[in-house]
Amino acid sequence: MMQNVHLAPETDEDDLYSGYNDYNPTYDTEELENDTAFQQAVRTSHGRRPPDGVTRPMTAVRAAGFTKAALRGSAFDPLGQSRGPAPPLEAKNEDSPEEKIRQLEKKVNELVEESCIANSCGDLKLALEKAKDAGRKERVLVRQREQVTTPENINLDLTYSVLFNLASQYSANEMYAEALNTYQVIVKNKMFSNAGRLKVNMGNIYLKQRNYSKAIKFYRMALDQIPSVHKEMRIKIMQNIGVTFIKTGQYSDAINSFEHIMSMAPNLKAGFNLILSYFAVGDRDKMKKAFQKLIAVPLEIDEDDKYISPSDDPHTNLVIEAIKNDHLRQMERERKAMAEKYIMTAAKLIAPVIETSFAVGYDWCVEVVKASQYVELANDLEINKAITYLRQKDFNQAVETLKMFEKKDSRVKSAAATNLSFLYYLENEFAQASSYADLAVNSDRYNPSALTNKGNTVFANGDYEKAAEFYKEALRNDSSCTEALYNIGLTYKRLNRLDEALDCFLKLHAILRNSAQVLYQIANVYELMEDPNQAIEWLMQLISVVPTDSRALSKLGELYDSEGDKSQAFQYYYESYRYFPSNIEVIEWLGAYYIDTQFCEKAIQYFERASLIQPTQVKWQLMVASCFRRSGNYQKALDTYKEIHRKFPENVECLRFLVRLCTDIGLKEVQEYATKLKRLEKMKEIREQRIKSGRDSSGGSRGRREGSAGSDSGQNCTASSKGERLSAKLRALPGTNEPYESSSNKEIDASYVDPLGPQAERPKTAAKKRIDEDDFADEELGDDLLPE
Repeated sequence: MMQNVHLAPETDEDDLYSGYNDYNPTYDTEELENDTAFQQAVRTSHGRRPPDGVTRPMTAVRAAGFTKAALRGSAFDPLGQSRGPAPPLEAKNEDSPEEKIRQLEKKVNELVEESCIANSCGDLKLALEKAKDAGRKERVLVRQREQVTTPENINLDLTYSVLFNLASQYSANEMYAEALNTYQVIVKNKMFSNAGRLKVNMGNIYLKQRNYSKAIKFYRMALDQIPSVHKEMRIKIMQNIGVTFIKTGQYSDAINSFEHIMSMAPNLKAGFNLILSYFAVGDRDKMKKAFQKLIAVPLEIDEDDKYISPSDDPHTNLVIEAIKNDHLRQMERERKAMAEKYIMTAAKLIAPVIETSFAVGYDWCVEVVKASQYVELANDLEINKAITYLRQKDFNQAVETLKMFEKKDSRVKSAAATNLSFLYYLENEFAQASSYADLAVNSDRYNPSALTNKGNTVFANGDYEKAAEFYKEALRNDSSCTEALYNIGLTYKRLNRLDEALDCFLKLHAILRNSAQVLYQIANVYELMEDPNQAIEWLMQLISVVPTDSRALSKLGELYDSEGDKSQAFQYYYESYRYFPSNIEVIEWLGAYYIDTQFCEKAIQYFERASLIQPTQVKWQLMVASCFRRSGNYQKALDTYKEIHRKFPENVECLRFLVRLCTDIGLKEVQEYATKLKRLEKMKEIREQRIKSGRDSSGGSRGRREGSAGSDSGQNCTASSKGERLSAKLRALPGTNEPYESSSNKEIDASYVDPLGPQAERPKTAAKKRIDEDDFADEELGDDLLPE
């Protein structure tokens, strides 16, 4: 049985200290000098051989932690070069669902950001497109996440951001129905925490849609869902509720909201709205208390002393200079300006109603303001009091109020003196106006209104060059002073410096695009420069701004008439007459136009209107009668001449027409009218003789014309003054300047000149020749009509 049993060979494990001296021949330092591979490695690594005689300290040949098997037979490779290059990085698997989700989420975020940026830049349409695109991609993202992960891992914050941005962009583009639907999606989703406060936005949309009841409902729902710790937000929502109540006329509810705000966290807007509410209900005492509450609202801004350097320390001065106009300082200025605007508006609103008279009310407001932090507003309120006197046409009280400021500080004194100067200028008291303009300029040399008023007083005295200097100085102090720029244009026009005047008005047109006065002045300057085409173009712009301005329309008609375009001229003259049917020049032109075009019956209505406007001018009635005669209505013409003779019995032309018509018709009254005509002719001869005898030897003096308004000498003077603007048909009636000749046997001059001019030749319709009814120069009357 023992033949199959073998004894185990002895091992080194029995010897605890065996193997310590065993080492790999590679580490045999005794033969390193003769080891070619080692020497080559040393030379290539360090560039030189190690210095002779330097030996390393001896250590254990077997390092701790290494086994003999690992070291046995291994080559020296301190840099690990035998292992080869590092394996390449593992490539991304872009087709994996997780990577696709990450990329899509990144794209959605980018679209939301781009939408917000576009909105801030004012490109609302692009912002909406980006928001819609983000919404579409976000829905794709949600579906992909549901396929890969559990619903709990869906990014709710991203979904909320996309929907909120989309709703905001809909609202910005006034697509209110879509915005409300999107907000409803957010609000109804219970997974979105604090989404209830978005009902404020929904309330704002209903407010814009003027659906005030729903707006109040959503504001109150939002207020219920916002905890009391968010005090500022709750105050803002309550302010919205108060404003909505004002819009609906529920002033008592609005008062409750604003009173609560003023007791919890008083602010300027709530205080002003509270005053408006009390003003609406007419509660005088509450208006006063609300005004005092508004005055007491803390501004929470630094005093101006903070921006004044207390020493000459350069570092401190640099700091003060840096913060003097930074964003915080600008915000403080804006807040102060807003507070002053609210206080001034409130004072002007309540002053006329809180006391028995507006003056007493203003005095109360001034006293309250003087006792507050807005003491400098008291002077402005006093000036407003004077302006209110002006609106009520109480100029004496206005002047007295303004004169109280003559001893105040320079700024207020300048403002008061400027108003006084303007008042006296309107009353044509140029000496007083100039005096107060000087006071205003001396009080504040940089006051453009004061310099403009001073220029106006100099302009009124005819010193245009000096006036231009004052206007220029006003423009140097304030380049936006449109009054000075307009006045300097008028000054250059008076000086006939038309190019400079045109330049001023064109600059003013760039500032005031739709100013009718500026457009007219530009057209007028072009007319003076003899450029009718440009004048017409600017007048066309003018009537696009004021289409019912009769003067502009008549000026257009005049320019077209001068250019020979009668049809266009008639169109604009007729439009001018339609808007203002009392302009004699327009009526005269229209009547002449119808006579030129052989429509005498249409001209009658214009001359009849002219006779109503100027009933003492006989020429209009003579023209009416001539139009009747021209149109063949002889009976109407005779009646008209008789009526003219009744009103103007000394009018020679009327009698001549009556004599001729009665002769043609064969009426018995011809003898009566002939006798009157003979008497008037004799009186005219006597008058002419007196005038001739009264002339001096030089003959340079023209005789004084006598007679009533209805005499033909007066008519000659009146008609000839406008002769150049009329056609030849409407030139003057016959004159009476022919020399006097004494002849007892002289025939009665029954000839006349038609005030409408010679009639156009009519076609012959009968074989018998008819005498031209307008040519009576050579016709003789019977012996019974000759003077005795």
